[in-house]
Amino acid sequence: MVKTYQINVQTRGNCHVVNITGDVTSAVEDSGCRDGAVVLFNVGSTAGITTLEYEPGLAKHDIAALFERLAPANARYEHEETWHDDNGHSHCRAALLGPSLNVPIVDGKMTLGTWQQIVLIDFDTRERTRTVICQIMGIGT
Repeated sequence: MVKTYQINVQTRGNCHVVNITGDVTSAVEDSGCRDGAVVLFNVGSTAGITTLEYEPGLAKHDIAALFERLAPANARYEHEETWHDDNGHSHCRAALLGPSLNVPIVDGKMTLGTWQQIVLIDFDTRERTRTVICQIMGIGT
């Protein structure tokens, strides 16, 4: 079986971390998948998906500080010279993180660790509505 869902996420940009674990869990439960995998894919080139412990120190401060060290917002980017915009660092950060995630499903549950949540991180410089494609593949009930 293959079932596809769309998750829409409102973001503030600028390294906004949004916990989407609940939305993905609901999709897995709705699908009836017992054993398989859920594939998540962010549509767009200035946000990414990963897992982390979703707590204020990490989600609101440490992740933003990490990406500022890796791809500083005030650095010079050819993308900005070409398109006359302000989000070259957003594209670089999203490329580092990646747009997708694959999580195994065993006995109807995602195999996430105790403190592990699925998050979307929006690196763009403005508010956005992000679309995450959630595709569940496996054996149903």
